[in-house]
Formats: sequence, structure tokens, C-alpha cells
Amino acid sequence: MFRAILLTKSDAGTISAVTELDDALLPAGDVTVRIEYSTLNYKDALAITGRAPIVRSWPMVPGIDLAGTVETSAHVDWKPGDQVVLNGWGLGESHWGGLAQRARVKGDWLIRLPPGFTARQAAAIGTAGYTAMLCVLALEHHGLQPSAGEVLVTGAAGGVGSTAISLLSKLGYAVVAATGRTFEADYLRSLGASIIIGRTELSGPGKPLGKERWAGVIDSVGSHTLANACATTRTDGAVVACGLAQGMDLPATVAPFILRGITLYGVNSVTAPRAKRELAWSRLTRDLEGARLERMTTEVALGEASAAAVELLAGRVRGRLVVDVNR
Repeated sequence: MFRAILLTKSDAGTISAVTELDDALLPAGDVTVRIEYSTLNYKDALAITGRAPIVRSWPMVPGIDLAGTVETSAHVDWKPGDQVVLNGWGLGESHWGGLAQRARVKGDWLIRLPPGFTARQAAAIGTAGYTAMLCVLALEHHGLQPSAGEVLVTGAAGGVGSTAISLLSKLGYAVVAATGRTFEADYLRSLGASIIIGRTELSGPGKPLGKERWAGVIDSVGSHTLANACATTRTDGAVVACGLAQGMDLPATVAPFILRGITLYGVNSVTAPRAKRELAWSRLTRDLEGARLERMTTEVALGEASAAAVELLAGRVRGRLVVDVNR
């Protein structure tokens, strides 16, 4: 038996409850993991509250991240005792996820816990931090150098934004943090942000082209914010899109692309191949400072996760939420 958050569907909507489940109910997979820590991401919060159709199969254990130890394995790459991390691959959507004490998954989805990280730290990084690193890698692939100018990070107080700020500043970039929570300015500066701006500067309908401001952008917001970020990016600059907190629409024009030659990159962290994941996690071990990670991390118990999901969607959570599934 193991404890898990189980989501069920009723006429009244999604019901979320911590439940004792039998191991026999675990889904198909060739590796069973004893989970130590999971996380609470924006997507998890949407699933738990039922505010978006994230869940594709019912009932569902949510949680798109997990960190733990292999208990049993029929996969050639893994043996009992191996410490592993899993991010994405439909966890918490079509396959039972990490907000539980145990998971059965495909071994091809796992990567080894990077040396230097504990399971708690790996969970604190989670999909949000791993996605932020993929965004930084996209900017580097574009050839962006710190000398090119400021990099804008939207949704700055969230998980992706907080990690992106920390990574970029460590690498020498000047970071402009856009946030709806300007009262978190001291927190954002402690992560390495140079300038704080309110999200309203970018969140409303804008012009096809604006004043050239940033050499690069990491955006987790979408909609008008992403459109305005593109419209104000400097000639030959790069914009990386990885989220849709404001919306999945893009009310933009082609003007910044054909008149300034900017490039819009999309980051898909869910089904990225293992080699790309391992590269991102390797860079995280080098470029993410432990003290900054701890500063952006709040821990909750499994039984507190559903309430925390409501707080997260209300914009009252900053940084990363780690879930200790064993308390």
C-alpha cells in the first residue's frame, strides 16, 4: 500500500483526496520507483483544481515530477538502489504521476540523479528549473552573449522565471524581471535580477513594433505578453517561449520577424530526448547555485499539496514548491 493524491471526476468537478492505494493498481511500466520528493507545478495545480483539462485518463495521480530510488526494474539501464529523476512524459496527465509514495514508469523516461544534487534539490528544480535551463540553452544556441544586452524574463516570480533569473545572472547576463508581484522585488534581486518591471508594461494589447529593448527573452506567460516581448526585442535577438500563464493565444504580427530578424524558439520539456535532458541537468549542476535554489524553495507535505495548488493559481506562491510525499 502507498499514499497518493488521487483525482476523480464527478458531476461537481474534480475531486482531490489523499488516498491509500494498493500497489496492484499501479499502471504498466518496467521500473517501480520509491518516491522521496515531488513538486507542485502550474500544470499540476490546474489538474488538481480541475481548472483546465490536463487529466486525460481517470482516475489520476497528479504530479509531473518525481525524484526517488528504484525499487524493482526490468529495464536494462536501471537496478534497485539507483537514484533517479523523472520530468514530464505525460506523468500526471495520461500516466500516474509523482504526488505519491510510489510510481511505476517506463525506464526510458528516467535519468540518473545528477551527482551533487539530493533528491530534494532535484525535485525543487523539477520541470520548471529543467525547462528554464532548456531556455537558456536555446539562447546560447542562438549565439546570444551577455555583452549583447539585457535579457527579459517574464513570470519572474514563478518557478521557471525564478530559476531562469538565477541561471542567467550566474552566466553574466543583465536580467530584467517582469512580474505581477513587484512586492517581491527584493526576492528577485536576491536571485540576480538587475531591474524589476510590472507585468502591465507587457500584458495589454500593444503595437506591432515597439522600442528595441532586450537582446533576449525567456517567456512563460504567452498571449499579449509574448507578443509585446517580440515587438520590443532588438534586431537579431532571440525570444524563447515555454509557457502560457496568461493564455495560449499569440496576438502578434510578423513585423518583428521580418523587420528586425528576431527568432522565436519554442521549448518542449515534456518529451525531450534523454540526451537533451542529461545536458540540461548537467548544466544545472554547474550553473544553479544551491543557496539560490534554497531561497526559491518552499516545502509542503503531501496532504497540503491540494490547498497549495489553489494558492499557486492565485499567484500567491513564489519560486518552487517541493512536496515531501512521505509526510
